[in-house]
Amino acid sequence: MTLIFLCGPLCHRPLLDVILGGDFALSPAFVGGRDGRLVDAPGHFALAPHRGAKVEGAVLEAPAPQAARLAFYAKATGLGARQVRLTSAMGTAPAITYALTAGPADIGPWDAALWLADHAALAVETAVEVMARFGQTPPARLRARLGPIRVRAASRLRARSEQTPNAVRSAPGDVALQAARQPYAHFFAVEEYDLTFRRFDGTTSPPINRAVFISGDAVTVLPYDPARDRVLLVEQVRAGPLGRGDPNPWQLEAIAGRIDPGETPEDAARREAVEEAGLTLGPLLPVASYYPSPGAKTEFLYSYVAITQLPDGAAGVFGVEDEAEDIRGHLISFDQAMALVASGEVQNAPLLLTLLWLQRERGRLRA
Repeated sequence: MTLIFLCGPLCHRPLLDVILGGDFALSPAFVGGRDGRLVDAPGHFALAPHRGAKVEGAVLEAPAPQAARLAFYAKATGLGARQVRLTSAMGTAPAITYALTAGPADIGPWDAALWLADHAALAVETAVEVMARFGQTPPARLRARLGPIRVRAASRLRARSEQTPNAVRSAPGDVALQAARQPYAHFFAVEEYDLTFRRFDGTTSPPINRAVFISGDAVTVLPYDPARDRVLLVEQVRAGPLGRGDPNPWQLEAIAGRIDPGETPEDAARREAVEEAGLTLGPLLPVASYYPSPGAKTEFLYSYVAITQLPDGAAGVFGVEDEAEDIRGHLISFDQAMALVASGEVQNAPLLLTLLWLQRERGRLRA
């Protein structure tokens, strides 16, 4: 047995259920001479030396398999192991704990209610993907991909929380997942599923295999100036056309980007407009939310038109340097934009859909 002092998020039973993968018993305990610090990340908690303070938590007597799972999760999420001396109903004893070292990026004292409201669900969903790789993927590799893993976790939470009308299509359910594999994972991932589903004649299908390209939810936004009747398009090189063998991989698009954990789609649209075009957007008008390619990809898009002032000189070259972005803006009249649609120079679905929506709503917006 390994004696482990659990504190902060690691005292959250739904998170521990995922990490430990089996029954466990906790007893109240504390560690003196330290205080807990909140860190703005799911599952993260910092211990800082502080004379006279104490950190409340719990003690876990972990058998070897559970101790190994907890150590794996800690390494994958960047938590460090350290020796502490805990006090419980059984007295004092040495133990190990997992936490960050407090530093200048700390937000403030640990607030369990705040973490529960803002981070707990994402922490649990992130742990689901992390622990699914236990015994298969080195934790250091997962640590390097923790950002995309959190994005995908946030996307799954968003999918489960949103309304899914089914006035015509079948009701949710009647799909049985029998096995899942992840043969590739980096910034994006590929997963394979063995599944059965209820056929329209009421019978169950034979087992089938499907592969899915895994990415997070994203947002697109087209700035439109009703007074000048112009839009701003962005241009950049894209790997998709390159991989298809297209001799011209440069694409004209709406401003776009992934939705980070903790962001709303609207927040992401405004952030991306600053990063990709140097624009502060006005009102955001929802166009549609949709799967652009549901046969092969998990990506789900939220598309908007943003009422924005677009004077001469508003376009430039922008992008986030750390992401190797090199993005050029184009100020284009609405009529010219629709001519690009007609000529085939606009080739990506979100911009096509958004321009056709704007064509329908343009008179109202200009009025």
